[in-house]
Amino acid sequence: MIESSTPAMKGEKTKYRLAAAMKECMKTTPVDAITVRQITERCGVTRQTFYRNFLDKYDLINWYFDKLLARSFEHMGRGTTVLDSLEKKFTYIQEEKAFFAAAFRYDRQNSLREHDFKLILAFYENLIREKSGRPATPEIHFLLEMYCQGSITMTVKWVLGGMDLTPSQFAGLLVRAMPAALRDLFLELHLLS
Repeated sequence: MIESSTPAMKGEKTKYRLAAAMKECMKTTPVDAITVRQITERCGVTRQTFYRNFLDKYDLINWYFDKLLARSFEHMGRGTTVLDSLEKKFTYIQEEKAFFAAAFRYDRQNSLREHDFKLILAFYENLIREKSGRPATPEIHFLLEMYCQGSITMTVKWVLGGMDLTPSQFAGLLVRAMPAALRDLFLELHLLS
């Protein structure tokens, strides 16, 4: 007996098709100038299908970003180091450089920059809570916010061509730039080698 696709699997395929269409549009058009109509026409679906899956084009970009980075965060949560996880993240970003370059150029409301910041801040805070059994202190939260903001700024610069570094070199610099108190905590929690 052959099983048919579940609605969830079909919805996921549609989302990936929409992401592929968005990536194609991004090759020739700035993100803020791309319309939902362009995406749906390129994908061969209706606007209704688009809005059944995403709030707007930025929601689509953020969803695709989450999918690309989920694996690197999973590795980090399974005991590999922050450096390993960052190397994986930046390798994924490098493999999809055209997408990220276009997405990072837009920096207003609901931007990828804002989304990445919230995502990595929550990830680090959850990781600290899981590994230590307690939430981050106000001082560590402050340092995490500052570190994550700086990391995003440098990631955008790296993606847009401002730095000629491999993913491994870039990840190493970000780990070395970590504030001392944050580095000490990550060492204590066995998240740094």
